[in-house]
Amino acid sequence: MILVMDVGNTNIKCGVFDNGKKMHSWRVATNRVSTSDEYGITFVDLFRYTGLHIGDVKGAIISSVVPTINYTLEHMIQTFFKVKPIIVGPGIKTGIALRYDNPRELGSDRIVNAVATHALYGGPAIIIDFGTATSFGAISEKGEFLGGCICPGLKVASDALVERTARLMKVELDRPANVINRSTVTNLQSGIIYGYIGQVEYIVRRMRREMGCPDVRVVATGGLASLIAAESDAIHTINPELTLIGLNILYQRNAPDQ
Repeated sequence: MILVMDVGNTNIKCGVFDNGKKMHSWRVATNRVSTSDEYGITFVDLFRYTGLHIGDVKGAIISSVVPTINYTLEHMIQTFFKVKPIIVGPGIKTGIALRYDNPRELGSDRIVNAVATHALYGGPAIIIDFGTATSFGAISEKGEFLGGCICPGLKVASDALVERTARLMKVELDRPANVINRSTVTNLQSGIIYGYIGQVEYIVRRMRREMGCPDVRVVATGGLASLIAAESDAIHTINPELTLIGLNILYQRNAPDQ
């Protein structure tokens, strides 16, 4: 079995693959002050709960956008799983060309999503990852990562609005039936969600024009992808496991015995 780990600013998404098939996946809160032992006990418990054995893990790979906990997680995997994880970063074999001014600046999660999207759907394609930040990426027909853009995530934008205004309150990210509403709560929900949908649709439309591909496939992942896709025709495919699948693909391309 292969342990894959996508470390985000809010959550660590983890999965176990066996012969290319995902066996289980979990989400663990990203805690910058947790020790390797604390993370280790959490994972031991998750494996035990799902009937898996940590001794069956023969390899691991980590993609992280939180550098301050990389050593902690790497040490945890070596201590509890007895394997040295592959870290997604400079020098890793991706199988795609990165047309980026400085590839070292490119977030590892965006590389992983590009690898998975090209392997699963081909190109050209646009990837949208709805996380703490929302990232857009463009892939050419040849499988080149062309670049993209990054926006504040939906929850980040919502929290910032409330924090900077005296009389507005936090609201559930729920989509009201109308844009025109008659309460402050539904006014906020309408503006936040429909405004965000408009932003996504404009960026996708502009990216398609710049790519010269009016019908390019749009693939979305991340926790809020379904909320946006339910009200927009801009997204064709939702794949919640896109990053985990990409990590498994990258492990196979970079495994020590390859």
